[in-house]
Amino acid sequence: MNSAYFMPTRIVTGPNCVFENRGILKELGIRALVVTGKGSAKANGSYDDLAKALNANGQSHVLYDKVMSNPTIDCVFEAAELARQEQCDFVAAIGGGSPMDTGKLAAGLAVQKIERPELFSAVFAKALPIAAIPTTAGTGSEVTSTAVVTNSAAETKTSVVSPLFFPRFAFLDAGYMRNLNRETTINTAVDALSHAVEGMLSVRASPLTNALAKESIAVIMACLPALEARLETPLEIREKLLFASTLGGMVIANTGTTAVHPMGYKLTYFKNIDHGKANGILLGHYLTVLEKKDQVLKTNRLNEVAAALKVEGFDDFTRFLGRLFGKLEPITLSELETYAAAAIKAKNIGNCLIKPEQKDLLEIYTRAYRPSGA
Repeated sequence: MNSAYFMPTRIVTGPNCVFENRGILKELGIRALVVTGKGSAKANGSYDDLAKALNANGQSHVLYDKVMSNPTIDCVFEAAELARQEQCDFVAAIGGGSPMDTGKLAAGLAVQKIERPELFSAVFAKALPIAAIPTTAGTGSEVTSTAVVTNSAAETKTSVVSPLFFPRFAFLDAGYMRNLNRETTINTAVDALSHAVEGMLSVRASPLTNALAKESIAVIMACLPALEARLETPLEIREKLLFASTLGGMVIANTGTTAVHPMGYKLTYFKNIDHGKANGILLGHYLTVLEKKDQVLKTNRLNEVAAALKVEGFDDFTRFLGRLFGKLEPITLSELETYAAAAIKAKNIGNCLIKPEQKDLLEIYTRAYRPSGA
């Protein structure tokens, strides 16, 4: 088969890797826009490590620390405006997917004129270089060309993609995740798992992306039982999850995601359910519903997914995810019908190797939530 793989990000890993590899930051410029959330980067030490590295290099920086969960269009434009005002020539993004995605968009918007209504259709001709420091193990945004932002007009989250959004460097130090709470650790791990599984079920999957996905799945599935059982997560598991998350990012950078993501975005937008949890609520049911369709299509890809998950069927996997997330807040059948009608229009549907219909999406939602009247 014909296939291609592209991932230009240089990855450095290990304890204190930001400061120890500070020399490569000199390649990016002399003044950084540091993009992060309101407090976690300062609390976990990642911001201090970056500031020390920049100072040691003789580089200056300005801090934008207003990124919220599920960043808005206003947020990314505000960050870009600060970069322009402060004459920043590169971006350093610290955090989970929200700060990293905001940093990517700020890097592009800072150097070209794009109006707010044009954001989701814009073609970026240039962008400031980017360094990424993930402080959660889930999105894999440190190695992708995608930035996701809240799209209020469409009542969902929408991806903006440009090869210029690939970070030049990614610094992976699991020590920044030592104090992440159990809920965030589980949600982000399941987000990474969803990336790997969906990547295998993409029409753009290749032997190389499948190999990366299978390794990511194996590592995460080996870690999840410990997350279910423990309140504290050892650093060794944090390191494995960060590795697996980055592998998942390397997968979807080339395959994209499938129907789970736009379905999950509806739960996030309307019910404020964390992105990784939203994916996890749906993932097992998605595989079960696809299994019925694949009995006709016979792609054999679901058998590969089951083998990677080390399950004979997807029911046990679905129940396991259910135990991780606990009892769900109720959602009405009418709401789920609305979500299914919107999600079927997402571009991700065309990316599905086994393409669902709207009735399939509704079945996935109703299996997950079992609303009265369904």
